[in-house]
Amino acid sequence: MAHTILLVQPQKKPESRTYCDFESVNECMEGVCKMYEEHLKRVNPFSPSITYDISQLFDFVDQLQDLCCLVFQKSTGTYMPYNKDWIKEKIYIMLRRQAGK
Repeated sequence: MAHTILLVQPQKKPESRTYCDFESVNECMEGVCKMYEEHLKRVNPFSPSITYDISQLFDFVDQLQDLCCLVFQKSTGTYMPYNKDWIKEKIYIMLRRQAGK
């Protein structure tokens, strides 16, 4: 488990920047999915249930002004940055594992 910081800037405005921290990369990827689900709930407030596929989730990630992860590297005691493509790959792996259970 590597401490992971998720940096998010949903809009062009720098004031929209925020961050969340997680105990692991996997928890962080679940956090990105939850962020998208919250977005869907805001956009569809009267929908009793919300479903989506991975391509819609990835489109959401791509539409964010900026999204990256800083993952703690125990060997160096530093945080390594990772971009949107890395995040999408990790989400894909996580969801594939969940579907296989």
